[in-house]
Amino acid sequence: MNPLIAPSVLASDFANLQAETEMLNRSQADWLHIDIMDGRFVPNISFGFPVLQAIQCYAKKPLDVHLMIVEPELYIEQFRETGAEIITVHYEACTHLHRTVQQIKATGAKAGVALNPHTPVNLLEDIITDLDLVLIMSVNPGFGGQKFIQNTYRRIEKTKELILARGSHALIEIDGGVNQQNAPLLLEKGADVLVAGSFVFTSADPIQTIADLKSVTSV
Repeated sequence: MNPLIAPSVLASDFANLQAETEMLNRSQADWLHIDIMDGRFVPNISFGFPVLQAIQCYAKKPLDVHLMIVEPELYIEQFRETGAEIITVHYEACTHLHRTVQQIKATGAKAGVALNPHTPVNLLEDIITDLDLVLIMSVNPGFGGQKFIQNTYRRIEKTKELILARGSHALIEIDGGVNQQNAPLLLEKGADVLVAGSFVFTSADPIQTIADLKSVTSV
């Protein structure tokens, strides 16, 4: 099965956000991946509700919103109202993770949980059946263009084993350093959704680059 492709808008040209969004509409991208950073959970700040709302005005594909923020539970409803169809929070940022996941689902959005590279996958054992998505960070969160962490392959395998063992229907999403070279092995290990930022937006032909990623099959 071919992967879902979620280009990361963080790597786009913010001065031409409408044009970049419309380009993604024309492409074979499945979702638009939106990274929200607060300068506290990660050492960077991206954008907030006004920019997300501007993207929503032009986007014709689901908005996959990745909250790299502390206390995400304070903003779930507002992100949903601003167009988020998938809302992913970090395990490391949630004191009451089950409550936050249920809060997301109550809005009608799909619920995801992200894991930093150092966070053991088995910590999701008791909540995996409640999730629509597990986001495996393949770089340390906060900045685009980082080098892919090789241990990600093993973490995908462990996540897939957990999903199957528990009868969960969660998708596995990979975020960070994804490209044409590592995509086949990511799929082989069990990934379903590939987030690609710099690889797409710095290419000479982003639409073709997305199409190439979309056509990737496992090794």
